[in-house]
Amino acid sequence: MQQHYPTQTRFSEVEQRLIKKLEKQVATSVKEYSLIEPNDKVMVCLSGGKDSYTMLDMLLTLKSRLPFHCDIIAVNLDQKQPDYPEHILPEYLKKLGVEYKIIERDTYSIVKEKIEPGKTMCSLCSRLRRGILYTVAKEIGATKIALGHHREDILETFFLNLFFGGKLEAMPPKFISDNKENVVIRPLSYCNEEDIQAYADLKKFPIIPCNLCGSQPNMQRKVIKKMMSDWEKDFPGRTETIFTSLHNIHPSHLFDNKLFDFHGLTELAVKNL
Repeated sequence: MQQHYPTQTRFSEVEQRLIKKLEKQVATSVKEYSLIEPNDKVMVCLSGGKDSYTMLDMLLTLKSRLPFHCDIIAVNLDQKQPDYPEHILPEYLKKLGVEYKIIERDTYSIVKEKIEPGKTMCSLCSRLRRGILYTVAKEIGATKIALGHHREDILETFFLNLFFGGKLEAMPPKFISDNKENVVIRPLSYCNEEDIQAYADLKKFPIIPCNLCGSQPNMQRKVIKKMMSDWEKDFPGRTETIFTSLHNIHPSHLFDNKLFDFHGLTELAVKNL
């Protein structure tokens, strides 16, 4: 398989700043959380959306600069949605010269059968997709599974859990899967969606829309997305501030006995602090 090393293309100064910003953010997240380590085989989950295309590009660039060896393989799950253009990704990946694997599973029919009309499909679709990808990762010997969630995805999840789940929880940059058999990473954790969209427009990626849930405008995630967008318009920088707060946790100022020993906090203990 021909190895891919991103080539230098003429970009404007503004475009170069965008590219360098994304590259730096991905490199920072990889370094801070040890997302990619020597001899890793990273399975990049490629959906055909702007986020996963950008992630693949960034990881290929990073691979060419790392002081150690790692392998990257792009994996796409064809869920058999109607009118899915199955030729696009193979043609793109062959042209790119990156190793890839296309998995065909009819999860579309299962989701349509199980979910009542008007109900959110994302939860079941995500679980089915995740289970298949975890199995494929084991089959190909992948040591890491890379997902394309960005900063806004992480914050939207945080607010969904806060408002509807009654818990303080977001998406971590790295975690062990529920079956304890896979390490999942999110290299785009520090990248914002606006920059990713600009990069995707710049590179003219052959975007494949998701037609399964695109007709569900009242999903709570979209409500949260609008809320955050409105905040950012009225108070520029608020999104970045909230994201920074996820790095500065003070368990002693919350209410979780599992994270802080309130029962052991006696007057004597206070004096000895």
